[in-house]
Amino acid sequence: MFPQLTWQKQVGEQILYLTFDDGPCPEMTDYVLDLLKQYRAKATFFCVGNNVNKYPEIYTNILENGHATGNHTQHHLDGFATNNTVYYNDIATAANAIESRLFRPPYGKIKTKQVAHLKQHYDIIMWDFITGDFDPKLNIENCKKKMGKYIKAGSIIVFHDSVKAASNLKILLPYLLEKFSKEGYQFHSL
Repeated sequence: MFPQLTWQKQVGEQILYLTFDDGPCPEMTDYVLDLLKQYRAKATFFCVGNNVNKYPEIYTNILENGHATGNHTQHHLDGFATNNTVYYNDIATAANAIESRLFRPPYGKIKTKQVAHLKQHYDIIMWDFITGDFDPKLNIENCKKKMGKYIKAGSIIVFHDSVKAASNLKILLPYLLEKFSKEGYQFHSL
Protein backbone atom coordinates (compact mmCIF):
# COMPACT_ATOMS: atom_id res chain seq x y z
CA MET A 1 0.00 0.00 0.00
CA PHE A 2 1.22 3.52 -0.83
CA PRO A 3 4.34 2.69 -2.87
CA GLN A 4 5.00 6.45 -3.18
CA LEU A 5 5.94 6.52 0.51
CA THR A 6 9.40 5.57 1.77
CA TRP A 7 9.32 2.13 3.43
CA GLN A 8 13.04 1.35 3.11
CA LYS A 9 16.08 2.80 1.36
CA GLN A 10 17.91 1.25 -1.56
CA VAL A 11 21.53 1.08 -0.48
CA GLY A 12 24.62 -0.71 -1.76
CA GLU A 13 26.19 -0.89 1.69
CA GLN A 14 25.34 -2.29 5.11
CA ILE A 15 23.40 0.71 6.39
CA LEU A 16 20.38 0.73 8.69
CA TYR A 17 18.09 3.65 9.52
CA LEU A 18 16.99 3.83 13.15
CA THR A 19 13.98 6.03 13.85
CA PHE A 20 12.40 7.08 17.13
CA ASP A 21 8.80 8.26 17.38
CA ASP A 22 6.84 10.35 19.88
CA GLY A 23 9.58 12.29 21.72
CA PRO A 24 11.32 14.23 22.87
CA CYS A 25 10.83 12.77 26.32
CA PRO A 26 13.04 13.68 29.31
CA GLU A 27 12.90 10.14 30.69
CA MET A 28 14.02 8.44 27.47
CA THR A 29 15.49 10.68 24.76
CA ASP A 30 18.72 11.41 26.62
CA TYR A 31 19.15 7.66 27.28
CA VAL A 32 18.73 6.98 23.54
CA LEU A 33 21.16 9.75 22.59
CA ASP A 34 23.82 8.43 24.98
CA LEU A 35 23.47 4.89 23.66
CA LEU A 36 23.61 6.02 20.03
CA LYS A 37 26.78 7.99 20.79
CA GLN A 38 28.46 4.84 22.16
CA TYR A 39 27.92 3.13 18.80
CA ARG A 40 28.63 6.22 16.67
CA ALA A 41 25.12 5.75 15.36
CA LYS A 42 22.97 8.45 13.78
CA ALA A 43 19.18 8.28 13.79
CA THR A 44 16.04 10.18 12.88
CA PHE A 45 13.65 11.37 15.59
CA PHE A 46 10.03 11.87 14.51
CA CYS A 47 8.97 14.39 17.12
CA VAL A 48 5.56 15.42 18.38
CA GLY A 49 5.38 19.20 18.23
CA ASN A 50 3.75 19.48 21.66
CA ASN A 51 6.72 17.60 23.17
CA VAL A 52 9.22 19.81 21.33
CA ASN A 53 7.47 22.85 22.81
CA LYS A 54 7.66 21.33 26.32
CA TYR A 55 11.29 20.16 26.03
CA PRO A 56 13.09 22.46 23.56
CA GLU A 57 16.49 21.76 25.16
CA ILE A 58 16.13 18.02 24.45
CA TYR A 59 15.11 18.76 20.86
CA THR A 60 18.19 20.99 20.49
CA ASN A 61 20.32 18.22 21.96
CA ILE A 62 19.06 15.80 19.28
CA LEU A 63 20.18 18.20 16.55
CA GLU A 64 23.47 19.09 18.23
CA ASN A 65 24.33 15.38 18.35
CA GLY A 66 24.02 15.23 14.55
CA HIS A 67 20.70 13.41 14.29
CA ALA A 68 17.84 14.26 11.94
CA THR A 69 14.30 15.12 12.98
CA GLY A 70 10.91 14.78 11.36
CA ASN A 71 7.36 15.98 11.95
CA HIS A 72 5.03 13.55 13.77
CA THR A 73 2.14 16.08 14.11
CA GLN A 74 1.57 18.51 16.97
CA HIS A 75 -0.73 16.26 19.01
CA HIS A 76 -0.01 12.71 17.73
CA LEU A 77 -3.15 12.62 15.61
CA ASP A 78 -4.52 9.51 13.90
CA GLY A 79 -4.92 10.40 10.21
CA PHE A 80 -7.81 7.92 9.78
CA ALA A 81 -9.80 9.50 12.62
CA THR A 82 -9.04 13.17 11.93
CA ASN A 83 -10.66 15.64 9.53
CA ASN A 84 -8.14 16.51 6.80
CA THR A 85 -8.11 20.25 7.50
CA VAL A 86 -7.60 19.66 11.22
CA TYR A 87 -4.83 17.16 10.40
CA TYR A 88 -3.00 19.55 8.03
CA ASN A 89 -3.27 22.43 10.51
CA ASP A 90 -1.88 20.23 13.29
CA ILE A 91 1.10 19.27 11.10
CA ALA A 92 1.64 22.93 10.19
CA THR A 93 1.64 23.86 13.89
CA ALA A 94 4.29 21.19 14.56
CA ALA A 95 6.33 22.56 11.65
CA ASN A 96 6.73 25.83 13.56
CA ALA A 97 8.99 23.94 16.00
CA ILE A 98 10.30 21.14 13.77
CA GLU A 99 12.15 22.28 10.65
CA SER A 100 12.16 19.18 8.49
CA ARG A 101 10.93 17.85 5.17
CA LEU A 102 10.36 14.44 6.78
CA PHE A 103 6.95 13.39 8.05
CA ARG A 104 5.71 10.17 9.66
CA PRO A 105 2.01 9.68 10.36
CA PRO A 106 1.27 8.59 13.93
CA TYR A 107 0.24 4.92 14.09
CA GLY A 108 1.19 4.71 10.40
CA LYS A 109 -2.39 5.77 9.64
CA ILE A 110 -2.85 8.11 6.70
CA LYS A 111 -5.58 8.54 4.07
CA THR A 112 -4.96 8.61 0.32
CA LYS A 113 -6.04 12.26 0.11
CA GLN A 114 -3.70 13.17 2.99
CA VAL A 115 -0.80 11.47 1.19
CA ALA A 116 -1.50 13.45 -1.99
CA HIS A 117 -1.57 16.74 -0.06
CA LEU A 118 1.43 16.09 2.20
CA LYS A 119 3.67 14.73 -0.57
CA GLN A 120 3.78 18.31 -1.93
CA HIS A 121 5.62 19.39 1.24
CA TYR A 122 7.15 16.28 2.83
CA ASP A 123 8.91 13.01 2.24
CA ILE A 124 6.58 10.62 4.06
CA ILE A 125 8.64 8.03 5.89
CA MET A 126 7.15 4.71 6.93
CA TRP A 127 9.17 1.60 7.91
CA ASP A 128 9.86 -2.01 7.04
CA PHE A 129 10.47 -3.11 10.66
CA ILE A 130 8.61 -1.93 13.74
CA THR A 131 9.88 -3.24 17.05
CA GLY A 132 6.58 -3.00 18.93
CA ASP A 133 8.52 -1.61 21.91
CA PHE A 134 5.38 0.28 23.00
CA ASP A 135 3.52 -3.00 23.69
CA PRO A 136 3.73 -4.10 27.36
CA LYS A 137 2.96 -7.68 26.24
CA LEU A 138 5.76 -7.77 23.65
CA ASN A 139 7.63 -11.07 23.49
CA ILE A 140 11.22 -9.78 23.61
CA GLU A 141 12.86 -13.00 22.44
CA ASN A 142 10.47 -13.28 19.51
CA CYS A 143 11.22 -9.66 18.56
CA LYS A 144 14.98 -10.37 18.63
CA LYS A 145 14.47 -13.36 16.31
CA LYS A 146 12.42 -11.23 13.92
CA MET A 147 15.17 -8.58 13.91
CA GLY A 148 17.64 -11.20 12.71
CA LYS A 149 15.22 -12.52 10.09
CA TYR A 150 13.75 -9.33 8.61
CA ILE A 151 16.17 -6.45 9.10
CA LYS A 152 18.43 -5.97 6.08
CA ALA A 153 20.53 -3.28 4.45
CA GLY A 154 18.34 -0.22 3.90
CA SER A 155 15.79 -1.15 6.58
CA ILE A 156 13.96 1.66 8.34
CA ILE A 157 13.40 0.55 11.93
CA VAL A 158 10.92 2.08 14.40
CA PHE A 159 11.51 2.52 18.12
CA HIS A 160 9.78 4.97 20.48
CA ASP A 161 11.57 7.35 22.84
CA SER A 162 8.67 7.40 25.27
CA VAL A 163 7.96 6.28 28.83
CA LYS A 164 5.47 3.70 27.52
CA ALA A 165 8.22 1.97 25.51
CA ALA A 166 11.03 2.39 28.08
CA SER A 167 11.35 -1.13 29.47
CA ASN A 168 11.28 -2.83 26.04
CA LEU A 169 13.46 -0.18 24.39
CA LYS A 170 16.16 -0.55 27.06
CA ILE A 171 16.48 -4.22 26.09
CA LEU A 172 15.92 -4.08 22.33
CA LEU A 173 17.92 -1.00 21.32
CA PRO A 174 21.23 -2.13 22.91
CA TYR A 175 20.66 -5.61 21.48
CA LEU A 176 20.10 -4.29 17.96
CA LEU A 177 23.03 -1.88 18.08
CA GLU A 178 25.41 -4.57 19.31
CA LYS A 179 24.19 -7.32 16.98
CA PHE A 180 24.24 -5.30 13.78
CA SER A 181 27.44 -3.41 14.63
CA LYS A 182 29.20 -6.78 14.95
CA GLU A 183 27.79 -7.72 11.52
CA GLY A 184 29.41 -4.61 10.02
CA TYR A 185 26.37 -2.35 9.75
CA GLN A 186 26.43 1.41 10.13
CA PHE A 187 23.50 3.46 11.40
CA HIS A 188 22.59 6.60 9.43
CA SER A 189 19.92 9.27 9.73
CA LEU A 190 17.44 9.78 6.89
